[in-house]
Order: sequence, then C-alpha cells, then structure tokens
Amino acid sequence: MNRTDLHTDTTFFTNEPGSTLLDRFMRTLKDTQYFDVLVGYFRSSGFYQMYEAIEQVDKTRILVGLGVDEESYKTINEYQNQTVMDFDSHANAKKEYQKNLIKEIEKSNEVDKRLEIGIRKFIEFLQTDCQNKDADIKQRGNGKKLEIKAYPSRNIHAKVYISRYHEDDKEYGSVITGSSNFSLSGLVANREFNVQLKDRRDVDYALDQFENLWKDAVDISEEFVDAVKNKTWLNDSIQPYELYLKLIYEYMQEDINLEENFESFLPEGFLKLDYQEQAVRQAMKKLEEYNGVFLADVVGLGKTFIAAQLLQQLRGKILVICPPVLKEYWEQSLMDFRVPAKVESLGKLEHIIRKGIDRWDYIVVDEAHRFRNEATQSYADLLDICRGKKVILVTATPLNNTIDDIFAQLKLFQAPKNSNIPGIINLEKFFNGLRKKLKKFEKHDPEYQEMIREVSKEIREKVLKHVMVRRTRNDVVNFFKKDIQQQGLAFPEMGDPQKIIYEYEGEIERIFKSTIQSLAEFRYARYIPLLYYTGNKGLTEFEKQQQRNVGGFMKGILVKRLESSFYAFKQSVQRFIKSYERFINMYNDGTVYISKKVNVYDLLDNDDFDKLEKAVEEEKAQKYESKDFRKDFLTDLQHDLEVLKQVWTLWKNVDEDPKLSTFIQELKKHERLKKKQLVVFTESKETGDYLYEHLIDQFPGQVMFYSSEGGRHTDKQLTSKHTIARDIILDNFDPNSKTPSKDLRILIATDILAEGINLHRSNILVNYDLPWNPTRVLQRAGRVNRLGTKHSNVYIFNFFPTTHSDEHLGLELNITNKIQMFHDILGEDAKYLSDGEEVSSQQLFDTLNNKKAYTGEDEEGDSELKYLEMMRNLRDKDPDLFEKIKKLPKKARSGRKTTTVEKDKLVTFFRLGKLKKFYSNQGGESEEITFFDAVNMLECKPETKRASIPSEKYFHMLDTNKARFELDTTQGEEDKVKGGASNVKYIEKRMKDVAFRRYKGFTDSDEEFILGVKQMIQQGLMAKKTAQKIKKELEKEDDPLEMLHILQRHIRSVAVDEIQNGKSPIAREVILSGYLLK
Repeated sequence: MNRTDLHTDTTFFTNEPGSTLLDRFMRTLKDTQYFDVLVGYFRSSGFYQMYEAIEQVDKTRILVGLGVDEESYKTINEYQNQTVMDFDSHANAKKEYQKNLIKEIEKSNEVDKRLEIGIRKFIEFLQTDCQNKDADIKQRGNGKKLEIKAYPSRNIHAKVYISRYHEDDKEYGSVITGSSNFSLSGLVANREFNVQLKDRRDVDYALDQFENLWKDAVDISEEFVDAVKNKTWLNDSIQPYELYLKLIYEYMQEDINLEENFESFLPEGFLKLDYQEQAVRQAMKKLEEYNGVFLADVVGLGKTFIAAQLLQQLRGKILVICPPVLKEYWEQSLMDFRVPAKVESLGKLEHIIRKGIDRWDYIVVDEAHRFRNEATQSYADLLDICRGKKVILVTATPLNNTIDDIFAQLKLFQAPKNSNIPGIINLEKFFNGLRKKLKKFEKHDPEYQEMIREVSKEIREKVLKHVMVRRTRNDVVNFFKKDIQQQGLAFPEMGDPQKIIYEYEGEIERIFKSTIQSLAEFRYARYIPLLYYTGNKGLTEFEKQQQRNVGGFMKGILVKRLESSFYAFKQSVQRFIKSYERFINMYNDGTVYISKKVNVYDLLDNDDFDKLEKAVEEEKAQKYESKDFRKDFLTDLQHDLEVLKQVWTLWKNVDEDPKLSTFIQELKKHERLKKKQLVVFTESKETGDYLYEHLIDQFPGQVMFYSSEGGRHTDKQLTSKHTIARDIILDNFDPNSKTPSKDLRILIATDILAEGINLHRSNILVNYDLPWNPTRVLQRAGRVNRLGTKHSNVYIFNFFPTTHSDEHLGLELNITNKIQMFHDILGEDAKYLSDGEEVSSQQLFDTLNNKKAYTGEDEEGDSELKYLEMMRNLRDKDPDLFEKIKKLPKKARSGRKTTTVEKDKLVTFFRLGKLKKFYSNQGGESEEITFFDAVNMLECKPETKRASIPSEKYFHMLDTNKARFELDTTQGEEDKVKGGASNVKYIEKRMKDVAFRRYKGFTDSDEEFILGVKQMIQQGLMAKKTAQKIKKELEKEDDPLEMLHILQRHIRSVAVDEIQNGKSPIAREVILSGYLLK
C-alpha cells in the first residue's frame, strides 16, 4: 500500500471537511479483501455513499444490533421491564429488524433516487456469489459477496469497522472505532470522533470479538430483501388499482371508521335519518379539531335539527344567536330536542356582553352569513362573544359569499395569523393573495368570473373542507339510499324559473324614463353632510366611507322602491322631501345635528324602510355649525330637493299599476297559479302592505302579509302579533303542523320569513320584486323546496319589467336593459342594491333564470361521500383487499399506460398529519390539483396492468413535486401593511412606547392583560371596529395608565391560542405517486 500523505494517515478524524469517515473508507477499501462491520445502527442511507468502494471488496459482513434508533431503544428497554417481549429469540430479532428497516427507508432523508440505487446494490451484493465461494462456505459463510446479521441477545452500541487487506499488502489491516454508525450522518454529516488502529494485535482482537458475536447472530438477508421488495416504496409489484385505492384510503382514513352510533333524542314525529347523524359525527370531529364548524347543508335538509342533535352531544353551556324572527323557532326546537341552551336575538349582542361572556362554552350563530361585514359594531361584538369558545355557524350560503365574507366568519373561531387549518397557518396572508388575484381583472370581464370560480375552488379545497359539513340533495339521494328507501323521503324536482312580464307603456313609460334621468342627477347631499364639512372636527377615512355608505344606501332605497312598486316609491319620495325640507331649515337656522354612528350594514336586514330612514335622521350624535360646511353643500341640498319635487310631480297623479294588474290577472288565469297555494316575497314592507290590501279584495279571507310588525290577515284592519301570525302560517303552510288549516291561499312576506320556517305545503314561490342579492333567492326557495314535501315539483316565478318601445329588442334584452337602467342611476353605488356586492344586470337575469340558483346544487359534481362509501364497502365486503391496501407502504408508486395523456404525467399525494395535498407534473411543470382531479386521473380497473416506470423522468418529476409541496407549505414573510396606516399597527406601536413599556405602576394582572393584547395583535384577533375606536382615543392620550384604561374599556376578552409552528416538518408521512405513461 502506498501511504505517503501524512495528512490522510492521521490516527484521529472527526468528519471535518477532508477528514470524514467516508473519505477514509473510500481510500482504504481499495486495498481491502475482507470488510467486517459491527454497529448498533445500520442505515441503508449510508450504503449509497459506499457501494462503489464495497463492490471491490471480496467479502463484506455487517453485524447490527436491532437496527433501532435512540427513541426506539428507550421504548424497548421500557417494554423489557414491563412486558414479556422476548428479544432473545431469533424470530423476534428478524421481525424487529425488518420493522425498523421499513421505518428507516420510509423516513430517510436521503434523496430517493440515491436511496434506491444504494439499496438495490445492497440486494445485488446479498444475492451475488463472492470470489471464493467454496472457501467462504467452509469458513461457515453463505458464499455471498455480502452477509448481514442481527445480534439479538444484547443491545449492541459498538461502532467497529475491521479491514483485512490482500495477502500481498505490506500491512495486515486496520480497525476504525469511535462514535460513527453506518449511516449518512455517521459517515459524513455528524461531528464524530473516530480513531484508526493499525497494529495487528488490535485488528486480531477486534476480529476475534466480531467472530464470537457473528456465530450467535441471526441472518437477516431474507428479511432485508422481503422488506425492500414488498413492504417499502421500492416495491415494484404494486398494481395501479391498488395504488388508486391506497390514495383514497390514506385521504379518507380518519373518517372510514368514524363512530356511527351516538345517543340522541328525537321528538315525536321526527325520523331517524342517517344523513343527519353523519353530519353530526363530522361536525363533532371538526369542532373538536378546529374550534369551529360550518353546518352548511343546502337549504331544505334541516340544518336546525342537525344543529340540535349536535348540541345534544356537547357538555357545556350553550348560547344560540339567531335573527329576531327565529328566536321562538329556535327555543321551541331546542325544547323539543331537550337541549338546555340560551337563545338570544342577534340584535341583542351588547345585552349578551353586559350579562357576561365567560359563562358560555359553545356559541351557535344561525344565518351566520349576516355577519359578513367586519367594519360593523355587531361583528366586533360577536367576535368578542366567540373568542375562546367553540363556534357552530349555521348557514346554507357560505359559498355564495365574497372572499371577505368567508374570512370574516372564519375569524370567529380561527386566529387569522395563527390558524391550525392544515397548510395555512396565516389565513390573512392566504386571503390577501386571493384578493390580489381578483384585483387583476375588472368585475365585468369574463376573466373575472373565471377567476372567481378558481378562487372559490381554492377556498373550498384548502380551507372550508376542513371546517365545513355540507351535503347537497344529490349527496343524500346517492349516498344515503336507506333514508330515501326506508323512510320514504323524497325531494321535489325544481322546474325552470318562469317569468311574469309586465310592461310600461304610454304615459307610464314616459314617466318611468323621466324618473330614471332625474334620479341619475340626485346627489343625496342630505345623507353625506360630513363630506362637505370643513371645520375642526376632523373625519377619519373610515368615517368618510361610512358617510358614503349611508348616501349610497339611501339612494339605493329609491331605486329598489321604484322597481318594487309605484306605491312604495311614492311613499319614499314623500319622506325624502320632508327629510330634506327639515334639514335645510335646520341648516338655515345655523346649526345641524349629524350622526356619525349609523352603519348601514347593521340595518340591511330590516324590511321597514320607513324605520331605516328615521334611523338615519334621528341619531343626533353631534352638533355642527352651518358656517363650517362648504358653500356648495346648501346648493346641492336645494338641487336634490328640486329633483325630488320634480319626481313627485311626475308621480303624484299616477293611479295605474301594470305590475299589480298583471299579477292579479296571472293569479286568476295562469294554470300553475290559479287556485294554488303560493308564497310571495318582497323586500319592501310598504309593497307588501300595498299588495295585501289589493289582493284581500280579490281573494277575501285567503291572504296574509307577514313582516317585521306581525301578520295582517282576515281584513284590512287586523294585525296579529308574531307568535299568533306564525302559528297561523304554520297551520296553513307547514305540512308537519299538528293543527292543519286550509284558510290561507296566498302568503305575502318580506325576507324576515325567508329563513328557518317550513312552508312546503305550498310548492310555488313568487319573487314580486327583483331580489338584487342572488343569495336571497336561495334562502327564499328553501322555504318550499324541502325534503319531505308531498309535491313532486317546485315552481319559481319572477317579475321582470319591460317597455313597449323596446319590444323590437326581444324579451331578454328588453328586460336586461331595464335592470341596467336601475344600475345606471347608482353608478358606482350599484353595490348597495345587493348588500355590498355588485352584480351586473346580465348576471342577475341569468341567476334568476337558472334553477340551480334556487337549489344550491351548483357546485362540484363529485362528492367525497362517494369515496368514503367506496372505502366502507371495501372494508365490509372485501376485508382481505382492505387489509392489503392498509398494509401497503405509506410511500408507494405504480405506473400504467393510458390514452388520456399526451405525454407522461406524474400524480403525487403528500400527507403530513392532517395536511393533504395533490400535485400533477407533466413536462416538468408541477401544479397543485384537487383530490377529485387526482382520483379521476388515477382511476382504473382492478385488472389494469402495471407498466415499468422510467427511473430518470420519474425521479425528476417527483423531486419537482416535492419542491412545490415544500414551497406551498412553508409560510413566507408576512405581507406589509401598505402605508403603515393600519389602526392595529398604530396600537402596537403605541404599546411599544418607552413610557408605556417601562411604566412601573402596572399590577401583575395589568401586565397579564397587556401581554394578552400583544398576543391578540400578533395573531390578528382584534376586530376592525374595536381597533378604530382604540386608535381614536389613544391619539389623544400619553399617560400609560390612561392608555391601559382605553385598552381595557374596549377589549373585553384576551383569550388567545398557542402559537402554531410555521415550519413544515421534514419527514413526510405519506407520498403516493401514480405515473401515467402515454
């Protein structure tokens, strides 16, 4: 042997660069004939590094302990003291070694391609004869190039590497011993301390010890080969169909054996339904994992009853918050289901807070979509009530809402910057990214609508599927057949929506068009006075926006009333005139009273616009001098008053009403409407009153009008209180009423009856005025389109205006032109027609004429329930195959040929705990796909043959998918707040003031509170309205104690969650890859 380099012949080495154990082996093994390894831990990850050098060695023997890591070693020792596990037996040694080998291969950090090469070489050496086979067998060897044995009796922690050189070498051999195991870490990565001994006596001594252990050890070559070939991802016999099933199994695993039975009490007459029980089980699981859940079945499936059964399972104090009109309904339902809970109206949030919010464990919010605007006081109050509790949100329409609506509702139980939703720790960053995608397009661009669909899909797949229980009617029909067959349930078929067309012609058409022109010039100065203000009581940008909201909202009232009914419009114009005259007189007297508190989004759900207009006027919060307003304020007020008077002059003598006349005619002659029971919805109480007074004349004793003031029935004088009126409605329209009646034929209602009541003895719904917010049509239809109806069909009728002069345009264009005229009056304020989200005239027309808008079924056609049912059927009907699929390695691959791809494609499923993601790679481009995309790509027949996977392309695609997965699951830097003007940022900055931080007068409880506030800010838990109020008061205060008092006044609870770790774990629990060859 030529050894002249002193540097490479040092006795000690520590894995420093140029002095690693691997470097030493690569040099010494060139001259080695026999190589014996004695280690506690043998890691196959180390073999790739050395296989080329070992290939030149005649015979290699590896003797290991049980191949366990430190953690397993501790566990084994504990078990040895407590149990009868016998590690002395050879059988157990083989089994234990194989188990740890499988675990090591699955979790190895070595690059997959290298790991595969190394392990396949290892197997090749195990199966290749050594150079002098006969001599080796005489020496009690097995005649193979490589032997591996495990020593079962005592745990081996030695690390000894014995090299014996060829006979013609001047030296006999050497022993390396120290801290390095035979693994990637031991050979290269870890800082180790090893020594090389070259004295023959040392080599012989080590060899003698090795031989003593070797003769008592058990051969584990077969276990190694079996583990690699059959029980790890290196298995080349997994069939495409098995991989397809394995992917579904791993994705669905937690739900396959979800407990199916639970104790529930059902009131008399209620059916025991599997689909409702399944919803309860799913909801319990999600509530426990994520502190909140959306109960979001489509309308008509009985969400209230599902919620009641869920509440039966919970232990703790329950508060239900619901719309005022549903309070009695909830109280009765919970009493029927024997659920002890407090029910409060969503208008009483401050009352709830005053009584104390810490006593509640669970908060149920019915019609949760009402809390869609974060800037309102009611949202800030609800956020305080929900903080630190488990939250159940009941809504049929989470997917119909905007990005901000969904985010606002998620914040009720998830910390925006500290979420535990798998893969999305920072929800704020996630939703900001989606907003940026949408901002690239104008709202009327076709690309915008496409992007809306893409964004909705992303929210559904990445967020909502973790926290939402939602089944469509198709799901119930397809996957809960027992409910349909045994319980006799049935869903009605939704007919195509039908149009009731009324026409403006002659003088009415002229007046209508003149009104449109006049209202387009309306400046609504009366409702935005502070935008003209120049005095020293400054306005924040938020307060200015509130003023714009009030202005747009009031202008929207006029437009909605014009479309709703001439009567309601004339009433509103008269009120506006009186309001303007009073305000101008007040201004001319030198003083005006203006409220900055009115938030229109807190008022939107009230059907009585007379009350709304008064609310805007009567909140006299602050006094202002007239001289502190711009001169054009009075000019604009007088201009608006003149416009209103011109409009009143046009309408004051109009008595005819083509819309009402058309309706009465249809009620008497239309085949589907005459003599039928029907429900008529209007947004306006005044239109409802007007309709009632005319229809009661036509159909005496057969009509009721229900609104926020109760129910009008029998004659023009009688108005019954809510409880009496609702009882009459239920007796006439709810098929489950215990005291049914047939007195009422026509029920007119505002949208306060669009939620939480069953009216499905009727199967006809009429939208008398345009429901500008398409979400409402779903709610309304849900009253008649319900499970268990006796009707086989449900019919929807919508009123649409046309003009005589536009007849030549064709019906659709004639209608959409009229809708567009209403939009044009408002311009940018058109969003106030639809509760904040602008909907184009064509969109509105298309929505109202699409039956899917009334069923909520306009979603992905596929359902996870289909695959859950597949797994349960496999478990029950083919347990052997189920067991086989279960035992397939968590890292696995298979390939098949297909005509569905133009070039090779790799589909990969990654699972890390609860986080599950799918990627497709074609041509080197990796993109995230959904579970449904993946199963559709990999779906195949049981007999589908496995195809050979091209190694180079496969590993390149797999590495790209892995890189994309790592990128997607690693949280980046937080988005910076533009302009630094955020109210929360300001509060955070003030709390960092030296005077506040170093103030010595705070008590322990004060400091605990301050820490809680800081954590709230860090996790994004402070409501916008709360932050706005705090900032305004902090701007005027420097004293630390007063600053503390400001915080304490506005922050009622500082309950926060533990900070989630944003780092993605390195070990991957599951990686399944399906390779599709062209």
